[in-house]
Amino acid sequence: MRVLNAPAASGLFLVRDFLDPQVCAAVRAEAGAASGHPAPVYIEGAEGHVHEDVRKTSSLEVSAATAADVERRLRELREEIGGHFGLSLTGCEPPQFLRYGEGDFFVRHQDGDTDQIEFDHLRVRKVSVVIFLNGGASEPSEETFGGGELLIYRSNEETGAGPLVFPVPGEAGLLVAFRSDTVHEVTPVTGGERFTVVSWFN
Repeated sequence: MRVLNAPAASGLFLVRDFLDPQVCAAVRAEAGAASGHPAPVYIEGAEGHVHEDVRKTSSLEVSAATAADVERRLRELREEIGGHFGLSLTGCEPPQFLRYGEGDFFVRHQDGDTDQIEFDHLRVRKVSVVIFLNGGASEPSEETFGGGELLIYRSNEETGAGPLVFPVPGEAGLLVAFRSDTVHEVTPVTGGERFTVVSWFN
């Protein structure tokens, strides 16, 4: 596991090999065989929590042991992540395991927003975490995917012009953390299947 130097303006905390290749392969195999359902998205005032014009991906039911192991690893990194962002972090939401198939996406959004008063769990989120279980490739294979970039949008404080965009290509085992009020999106997957784990510190 190695902390990477991300551009300061990106607001990212990156850890390579947070999950080693063997663990990634095992979790990906379990996730790939797991049953799933459309992942929710929370929109104040809207009926229901499935809005596939906003977010189209599947939430997967992995074993309790697998979920607990990933959560334990995240909690072990809590102080380092909190220190990076200058935050005191306490709890960690149970990790969610996601599969983005071809055409799946998530439009620009924030994971935590104080204006989302209807949803307590969104208001308390401080740091979002994405863990890639497989990598992106220009020509996807059984183990990789095409498209599906994580795009991070940051304000351009120097010029005041449009936002700076930081693309994060998929890499198996890579952990990406950012403040939960950061605007970000997942571009449509163009081939293969994109497997990730997401969680949030509060």
